[in-house]
Amino acid sequence: MSFGKAALARLSGKTVFITGASAGIGKATAIQYAEATNGNIKLVLAARRLEKLQTLQEDLKKEYPEISTYIAKLDVSEKNSIHPFLEALPAEFKDIDILVNNAGKALGSAQVGSINEKDIEETFNTNVLGLISITQAVLQIFKAKNSGDIVQLGSIAGKDPYPGGSIYCASKFAVRAFTEALRKELINTKIRVIEIQPGAVETEFSIVRNYGDKEKADKIYEGREPLYGEDIAELIVFSTSRKQNTVIAEMLVFPSDQASASHVYRKPAAAK
Repeated sequence: MSFGKAALARLSGKTVFITGASAGIGKATAIQYAEATNGNIKLVLAARRLEKLQTLQEDLKKEYPEISTYIAKLDVSEKNSIHPFLEALPAEFKDIDILVNNAGKALGSAQVGSINEKDIEETFNTNVLGLISITQAVLQIFKAKNSGDIVQLGSIAGKDPYPGGSIYCASKFAVRAFTEALRKELINTKIRVIEIQPGAVETEFSIVRNYGDKEKADKIYEGREPLYGEDIAELIVFSTSRKQNTVIAEMLVFPSDQASASHVYRKPAAAK
């Protein structure tokens, strides 16, 4: 995505904290911020898989030698680890300007009555409780300077529940409610609250949802043209590069073959 000089100036030199940055939308967002600012950005990249963060950090440094990055392991579902993570940030990364709450997951597609209790706990601990805990912690930084952007990764599942998605949908409805209330609470500040609500995005998300079964995950996108992490990353960076008086409060984003959570078009299989 091409950014004008004014938008570039609004992003340059800022500190961006991205959760779930090791793959998918989070990784793509880190790359997009680096590209948009030609490396004049400070990135705090957190995820459960430190080795993937190390690879991303190395790749960013090769492409943008002047870029500043800090990586560390963080599982947002472990709420007691959030404050120590922030306290351990080097001085140059402590003054966060943009928080991208990207970490999230879905587990399985069982219907109510057959849902594994562990899947329920993991989904809510990550998607809801972890997101809330990180938002509360970083918000103190933003309030102290009366500025900052909070970007929540919602989902069409937070607007349009579907069979087999009750727990994931409930978690994303919770994210939407929390985000809307937060935006209203901060109305007398210069802190912006943004929610991006993607439809079908092909990332590792579906593999995790299917407990590592890639073949089963791939079938979800057969005959389709889904979005990719890069598509959502562009919108995150775009939203946070707007003028201070502009808040992109919600952005619902579909691939062109989708009109709701369950209304999609699949190309017929080629005849043999």
